[in-house]
Amino acid sequence: MATDPAPHLFWITSRAAGSAALIVASLAVCLGLLMGTRLLKRFSTVDLRVTHETLSLATMVAIAVHGISLIGDAYMHPSLLDISIPFASPYKTGWTAIGIVSGWGLAALGLSYYARGRIGPDRWRRLHRFTALAWLLGLVHSLGEGTDAGQTWFLAMIGIVAVPALALLLWRMRPIALRQAHESAASASN
Repeated sequence: MATDPAPHLFWITSRAAGSAALIVASLAVCLGLLMGTRLLKRFSTVDLRVTHETLSLATMVAIAVHGISLIGDAYMHPSLLDISIPFASPYKTGWTAIGIVSGWGLAALGLSYYARGRIGPDRWRRLHRFTALAWLLGLVHSLGEGTDAGQTWFLAMIGIVAVPALALLLWRMRPIALRQAHESAASASN
């Protein structure tokens, strides 16, 4: 006999949208970090900015669905303030606040792309680097508060999408002198 999902529909929707947001955000961060490397520029003639932009916009939509669908949840009964203002929710306040800060950060930093002409390209690039921090906060939120955080399938999913992005982020954060020496050596071998 199947269980009626109707009473849990909002929670299930939020859970699915949160997982989708984590996956798509990880792919967007991974692609964004790859786009900044010379390796990808050497091997690709395709402009990946549209794909990166699409992944970023899909992340924002998934985050919005993740939060807004909780308003209908029969167990938590959060208000609009609870899902949009850090530390307003009494439910796992710290983890929820981290998720809200991450969501707003990803939205603001993602949408800043459309204001880069006003911001200035160099200033925008420096600002856009904080996207990785907002993504990391989302990862922390997922692992700390997520219903499925301890499940093997969830940890495997995070590993598949987050480990490559984390590796690229660490690669990108290497000291500039070390990076330039490595890139010069790579250029000389070609």
